[in-house]
Amino acid sequence: MIHKLCILIFFVLSSCTTSSQSIHPLEPVSGHYKDLQALDSKPNPARARLDEIVFPPTNYSSGTLIYTLAAPHYLNSEQVDELKQTVTPPANSSDQTQAEIEFLLDWQKKRTKAQEDRASNVLAPIGYWPHADILKTHQRYRDNLDYLFYEGRTVLGDDCTPENYPATRKLLAGVTKDMRIMEFTVKYHLLRARPYHLSDELAPLARISSPSFASGHTLWAYIQAFTWSELVPEKRQEFLDVAYEVGESREIMGIHYPSDEEAARVLAHKMLTAMLKNPKFERELNAAKVEWQ
Repeated sequence: MIHKLCILIFFVLSSCTTSSQSIHPLEPVSGHYKDLQALDSKPNPARARLDEIVFPPTNYSSGTLIYTLAAPHYLNSEQVDELKQTVTPPANSSDQTQAEIEFLLDWQKKRTKAQEDRASNVLAPIGYWPHADILKTHQRYRDNLDYLFYEGRTVLGDDCTPENYPATRKLLAGVTKDMRIMEFTVKYHLLRARPYHLSDELAPLARISSPSFASGHTLWAYIQAFTWSELVPEKRQEFLDVAYEVGESREIMGIHYPSDEEAARVLAHKMLTAMLKNPKFERELNAAKVEWQ
């Protein structure tokens, strides 16, 4: 009886302890993101009129606004609210934003037809949407699941599928649900205008029905990369390379500032770190790890 009681006490105490796990630290900012981030991000009075421009309310997407009302999966509402306060875009009139627009105009001049096609037709459609995973009869159900495993399949091969790794599918679906909630919570909190709203010289390859900051594609790509690299740590750089390509494609298209991409990378890491405070996330992360041992 005493032995059983001790086991019960141990189980209760262990279930109440905080996570002993940690995730791989975030790599430092680098490349053009580092160079542009070094510029002044504060408003420049000489261009003050630009600071009056926000993403047009007439372009709001009801489908994306609904995600701001959804209940998070691993995070809680307080964490979502805290995290949305940790990222801020540079002012429209700032030297940084103006340099970023020049950077995008340079891409516009030099991008090749092959780069345009890959950015618009291969990478742009990718992304898991929780609402398309509710019913198997949804017209996008199969593609949606394939996109959930896009980074895994790209790095690890065609055998990396939701059917072969069900615990990984469960983990990624939960992580990405929270990513969508965070994406649109931040976007509609800050209402950053798209680059083409500030510069008539930009000819974007698409026009998007949600605010610019932070980049949703990049947030998705990096939270996936960070999660996959916890499961298969020796492939971390390869996952990060895939995420980088996704983010860069949004710059090639002329629809995101580089600061949108870098903020998304940082936010993705903060989200995964916050998820570790949830015992459910830790259990499901460990279950997915078992599939890769």
